[in-house]
Amino acid sequence: MQRVLLSILFISVTLSAGEITIAVAANVSYAIDELKAEFAKTDPDTKVRVTLGSSGKLTAQIKNGAPYGLFMSANMRYPQALYDEKIAITEPVVYAEGALAYLSVRKRDFSKGVALLEDEKIVKIAIANPKTAPYGKAAVEALKKAEIYDAIKAKFVYGESISQTVSYAVTAAEIGIIAKSSLYSSKMTQFKEGVNWVSMDSSLYTPIEQGIVLLKYGEEEKAYRAFYDFILSEKATEIFKQYGYIIR
Repeated sequence: MQRVLLSILFISVTLSAGEITIAVAANVSYAIDELKAEFAKTDPDTKVRVTLGSSGKLTAQIKNGAPYGLFMSANMRYPQALYDEKIAITEPVVYAEGALAYLSVRKRDFSKGVALLEDEKIVKIAIANPKTAPYGKAAVEALKKAEIYDAIKAKFVYGESISQTVSYAVTAAEIGIIAKSSLYSSKMTQFKEGVNWVSMDSSLYTPIEQGIVLLKYGEEEKAYRAFYDFILSEKATEIFKQYGYIIR
């Protein structure tokens, strides 16, 4: 009986130690499976469970005690706030820089640049909620800098995360301002650069520096540190580049 109890205890501890739960900004959803697969090559015994969402909502969950040991945000502000409140145990570090792109199911004349959004045939424009999604905030910044925000804001259809915004761009709007990384997904190959999508002029918005932090919840679990180190490694960097991220 004692041997059985010890075996059960060992299995329980092993399962617990072999699983980590991380919070990941929605724009990384397109690359996360490949990142996990690469990580598994060196840490095959660690199962990585991922919760995706807008950075703002994930931050709120973390502040309310959600059991995440690591946070990959779409900007630096949210992880910095967690570090300032001593919920994060490492200072935010940039793991990648994101970019914005226009996406339309139909062929568009992208030579018009941001002025294309003023076309009367474009009735709805999908963007991420700027209150909770850094990519939405960057989109609003770009439109204001281009001095067309007030003229087109009535057209906006807001997604709660950048992944939902991509969905809206292809189903509920004529065009969307989305994370460029989404366009490198295997599910998006039917959309062609220059025909259905093009990068937004990066001079219109502040660089989208994406930050990673270790959280207090996972302080005692070495697997969180291993995944953190992996995300900052050359192997992960190559994957981010493949998904359109900028690495400086």
